[in-house]
Amino acid sequence: MDHSRLEFAVVPTAIGECALVWNEDAEIVGSTLPHGSADQLRGAVRGWYPGAVEASPAPVAAAAEALKHLLDDGVGDLAEVPLNMSAVPDFDRRVYEIVRAIPPGETRTYGEVATELGAPGAAQAVGQAMGRNPFPPIVPCHRVLAVGRRVGGFSARGGTRTKIRMLETEGVYLEQPTLFDL
Repeated sequence: MDHSRLEFAVVPTAIGECALVWNEDAEIVGSTLPHGSADQLRGAVRGWYPGAVEASPAPVAAAAEALKHLLDDGVGDLAEVPLNMSAVPDFDRRVYEIVRAIPPGETRTYGEVATELGAPGAAQAVGQAMGRNPFPPIVPCHRVLAVGRRVGGFSARGGTRTKIRMLETEGVYLEQPTLFDL
């Protein structure tokens, strides 16, 4: 992918600064959850997308507003945000399409996503695809849980605490283990 024509913007949200990276067609080629300070986020984006230039989010204003609304209020849908998945492997693309259809306030397990994909034994592969997700939270990997509605992994800064916070903002409350479960 030619990164020389990419632009990005930092989007402040209730959980910290996120970023959107887009191409000349205003298709999102990547997004991030908070990555430390805004300057750390900028550095990470420039490392992932060499040549990307910080710009006004005007070309992707609707996506930026929807992202902010989702992370601030737990409502809204990012399913219509145009993504460019040309650099995404086919299996991951199919997983992301399924996960993108999970509405705010709902969850699926890795196994349920694998079954919907037509590969019922591929829960671990689904989890690995979630770990490679270049579009969080546009592809809402935080809505995919481990068996038994356990949190599972989360590679964003803050790990599972961030995942739980994002889910709770959307009205999803997971059972936390009690002292008797440990």
